[in-house]
Amino acid sequence: MSDNSELYEEADEQEDLFEHHRIAADPGQEPLRIDKFLMDRLANATRSKIQITAKAGNIHVNDLPVKPNYKVKPSDVITVVLAYPPRDRTIHPEDIPLDILFEDDDVVVLNKQPDLVVHPGHGNYEGTLVNGLMFHFKNLPDMNKHGEPRPGLVHRLDKGTSGVMVIAKSELSLSNLSQQFFDRTTDRLYNAIVWGDFEEDEGRIEGHIGRSMKNRLQMDVYPDGDQGKHAVTHYKVLERFGYVTLVQCKLETGRTHQIRAHMKHIGHPLFNDERYGGEKILKGTTFTKYKQFIDNCFDLLPRPALHAKSLGFTQPVTQERMLFETDLPQDMQTVIEKWRVYVSSRKE
Repeated sequence: MSDNSELYEEADEQEDLFEHHRIAADPGQEPLRIDKFLMDRLANATRSKIQITAKAGNIHVNDLPVKPNYKVKPSDVITVVLAYPPRDRTIHPEDIPLDILFEDDDVVVLNKQPDLVVHPGHGNYEGTLVNGLMFHFKNLPDMNKHGEPRPGLVHRLDKGTSGVMVIAKSELSLSNLSQQFFDRTTDRLYNAIVWGDFEEDEGRIEGHIGRSMKNRLQMDVYPDGDQGKHAVTHYKVLERFGYVTLVQCKLETGRTHQIRAHMKHIGHPLFNDERYGGEKILKGTTFTKYKQFIDNCFDLLPRPALHAKSLGFTQPVTQERMLFETDLPQDMQTVIEKWRVYVSSRKE
């Protein structure tokens, strides 16, 4: 079987192990050693830790690495990558409600609710899906990525993404399902509300996806393939509202933030996706009533408008092909209906 680091779909260890900072010095900044400058601005960062970080080449000023004795100048832009302090990696079971669609001796299929983090990481050590899995199921197999326990996980969904997930209940299932995701033999369909209208009814987006050089919490698309990993998303228009569109996305690969990054790349960020610029009014009028309408939609749908609609895979033991589909969550349904009414009223 292939290397597990490739098999864990969308895993992002860098966010779990490192914290990223970007600080712009004031125009009136007096010359000051960068280690002292950062000590005043980074919580829990000792001078020795900052000096070690600089010697490791992880402190940059204006995109160039600097030594600990570098004197910060006015308007310098400083970026820092610091390792998080060691922590207790024990996962404590929590009675978190799970919407289970199917269960047998080998797998569990569930409908993940929005705003549920899948596995513990920095800032989310409790209240995750994994904490809930540990409560409801015993002895789940664990791929254990870089010392991070992830019992039963074969793939993941972003915090704000709702929809179908499969969980492995045995070592055989974990290995088999991981291979299916790696070999791209699973079938995954997502529904998304995105900004703008499309000229075509369907299309294909291809472009390597890798971490952004400007914002380490974002993924960028590298069309020339000079960075990142190969990624392909197929989309089909389901319903047009002029300013936004309901689309279906089929994943051919499974990269971190794939749909969110690919849609932004072609000029259609997900509706209310703050990380990728979709929380602004990108299409439409400047009328106050329209702005109020959009703000109301954002309040009703306070997350990226993305739902994992269906998932198909082969049952690891029986080899039966299985397909699970879920309805759109209420927040997305409500906003879609509001857009239908809005568009209809403009035609009258």
